Amino acid sequence: MSDFACSGLFRAMVAGLVFALSATAQAELAAPAPFKQSSLFITTQIESSGHLVLFSPMREVRNEIRSDVMARLAVKGQGQLFEVSRDSNRQAALDHYLRELRAIGATVLYQCSGVVCGRNNVWANQVFQQPRLLGRDAEQDYLVAVVEDGSGTRWLTLVYTVTRGNLREYVWVEHLAVAEGAGIPGFNASAGRMLGPVVVPWSGGITHRFDLSLDNRRRLGDWAQQEGTEVVLAAFSALQDEESLDSALQRAQRAGEALAEVLVKTGITRDRIRIITVGPVVSVESPDRRGDRVEVVVIKR
Repeated sequence: MSDFACSGLFRAMVAGLVFALSATAQAELAAPAPFKQSSLFITTQIESSGHLVLFSPMREVRNEIRSDVMARLAVKGQGQLFEVSRDSNRQAALDHYLRELRAIGATVLYQCSGVVCGRNNVWANQVFQQPRLLGRDAEQDYLVAVVEDGSGTRWLTLVYTVTRGNLREYVWVEHLAVAEGAGIPGFNASAGRMLGPVVVPWSGGITHRFDLSLDNRRRLGDWAQQEGTEVVLAAFSALQDEESLDSALQRAQRAGEALAEVLVKTGITRDRIRIITVGPVVSVESPDRRGDRVEVVVIKR
């Protein structure tokens, strides 16, 4: 066999090996668990060298999709269409996927709701190519999140929800491994060092009660196991009627200190915990990030 033929065969074998290794790596991070009160309608495999992902409001100009921040990325993964059960709603489904994404340390790069997202028919027919997503401009939601797994592979998850004219509600979820070296708008290497937030609602004053599940306790413990990690508690409080700002900030600070003591009992040393008192002065659009709460973020070295 000629040297040329041998080298061609060798390159083919290497290419096959790289593909196999890539497929193995992509299996490391599973897609978010489906919303329990929904049924799977369709699954589509996605493999593209230029998959369109939007990171800002979308508009259509002369039949072309426009967005201030958008990218065509080399990706491989799948898209799934779910129909939400009649005894639930798409807002509950969206909240579920937000919790799932935060549980794995994903960062939400962009999120919109209603007419701000753009025209629904463009999302359905041109962006996702799923006619069953045709619905109302005012009753749609979209988010895109990214997380980096232990092997350095970056994963994008896109979630789109809509209410159709017949009041049936659907969720479209894309879970995609991004090719090495592809630039993701709004995400850099340092973002992969931040895990969370884990949102912990609190109540009380002199004593505090925290809605911190056993799963979240274990998750925070696992995240904080790595040497040199820092656990940041951002303490929020809702401004009550006729309450002063100072009083609201003090309530938040006390809650942060109380949660720090709870985390110490789980094995996280106090010198690795930093408390930042936010109180009511920062508003977050996400519905599960409102009111009296502490948001816990773990920062890796």
